[in-house]
Amino acid sequence: MELLVALIVGVLTAGGIYLVLRFRTFPVILGMSLLTYAVNVFLFSSGRLTIGAPPILSDDVTLYTDPLPQALVLTAIVISFGMTAVAVMIALGAYLGSDDDRIDDTPQDREGTS
Repeated sequence: MELLVALIVGVLTAGGIYLVLRFRTFPVILGMSLLTYAVNVFLFSSGRLTIGAPPILSDDVTLYTDPLPQALVLTAIVISFGMTAVAVMIALGAYLGSDDDRIDDTPQDREGTS
């Protein structure tokens, strides 16, 4: 189980980094989303990967899960959704302002296309 989760985190991270290094804004936003998913899965797995274990430690329980990473992941999901919405709006404003969604646009590039 731990190997599968580690593999998923690695694939999400690799895909996110690949997309962040693109020259268009939409793949960059998708890459940032994949990176936040990778961090969320990593945080969630840090609370022990057990099935059916209670999140509260008592005297008769020997196997339990830590509820703090679950709360952190829920908070991170809300924050990442809000930041993705902000990034999409900034990218949309940049696209509508310049009719181009390239992120490596310099003033020298614009002079040649006019």
